[in-house]
Amino acid sequence: MGASKAGYEDIPQFGGARSVASELEEDHKQKESKFRFDGMQRALAPYYAWTTRMSEQYGLVLGADYTGIYYGASEDLGSEDEAGSGDLRIFGSWTVAGRDSGDTGSIVFKVEHRHAYGHGAVSDLGIATGYVGLLGPPFNGSGEMLTNLYWLQKFNDSRTSIVAGLVDSTDYLDVYGLINPWTHFNNLVFTTGSGTMPAPNQGIGAAVGTFVGDHVYLLGGVADTNGDPTEPGDTLETAFDDAEYFTHFEVGYTSSFDERYTNNTHLTLWHAAEREKAGVASGWGANFSWAQFYGGQVMPFFRMGYSDDGGALLDRSVSAGVGYYQPGTSDLIGFGLNWGRPSQDFGPDPRDQFTSELFYRVQLSQNFALTPTLQFISDPALNPTEEDMWYVGVRARVAL
Repeated sequence: MGASKAGYEDIPQFGGARSVASELEEDHKQKESKFRFDGMQRALAPYYAWTTRMSEQYGLVLGADYTGIYYGASEDLGSEDEAGSGDLRIFGSWTVAGRDSGDTGSIVFKVEHRHAYGHGAVSDLGIATGYVGLLGPPFNGSGEMLTNLYWLQKFNDSRTSIVAGLVDSTDYLDVYGLINPWTHFNNLVFTTGSGTMPAPNQGIGAAVGTFVGDHVYLLGGVADTNGDPTEPGDTLETAFDDAEYFTHFEVGYTSSFDERYTNNTHLTLWHAAEREKAGVASGWGANFSWAQFYGGQVMPFFRMGYSDDGGALLDRSVSAGVGYYQPGTSDLIGFGLNWGRPSQDFGPDPRDQFTSELFYRVQLSQNFALTPTLQFISDPALNPTEEDMWYVGVRARVAL
């Protein structure tokens, strides 16, 4: 399995499976799983010994990954019918206060380089082929980005958390156990907001989450709707000069604090202010999510979304599906179905779309996963000459 990684269980947490802390823990913790290849773990043993010392002595936990993804479409609108993208990320958490008390204060950071391979970015392929949606939201050609740089403060034995700085609200908003597009589903309808929530780009924001008793939690926050992680300096300016904010509130029920993201039922309300310069009207919406993890193997889920303007792609969305972890391995099979009604921004009466996604993440080693994936779209709203469209893809991720 490689070197022991003691100390990573103490990473301050705030957010679901796609947050910095969760990805650091998932990539570095010891797993009681059988991998097809363990040579990479042995080769990286000195690196993990060094990162473990950094964590234990200084509270600094570092991670990095590279993900490449490719999709080919069965049809097009006279433009591209294939796309490939890559994303290099370097991220970490540095606990600088309260390591002995448990009420810790930490700096969380993440820098990225998102790029297309030449055929166009995967995030653009859906619209290019007539589908109102994103096949892989983070896989675009934005270039260098500063996507996290915030302070995370924990109180009350980690049951209350506050974040403030340059945040990504999708790290902690409307989360469930299969929400990470780097390791789980790719399509937007199975991630934050189900396609009905115009979550802003990474920018200046703040949020607070707290448990009320043993099972109920509350989460609220605000973020700049005009954030631009490719221009962090401009992001600071728009947050205060334009003052156009995305606000959200969530109430949820979970079986326990430790299972707050895997056994979770919640209702999320949001409001997006008018974006005057971008020409986007204000709007509001609501999202419901239910997911349960049974026996450490099976996770069914059901999610719904509603929006009234605000720039969302869909104004109605209903999703259901399941994730299944293969016994004795870290392999994951996921399948999801979605019905969505596009926003009136795409025409006075756009037809309903039906989306499905099937993936099989083969965890070849703790550090490398290969994920064949298939997406099927029925009645793409912007391609009325086609009834059915297929997108065949593969995702590869290597993590340190």
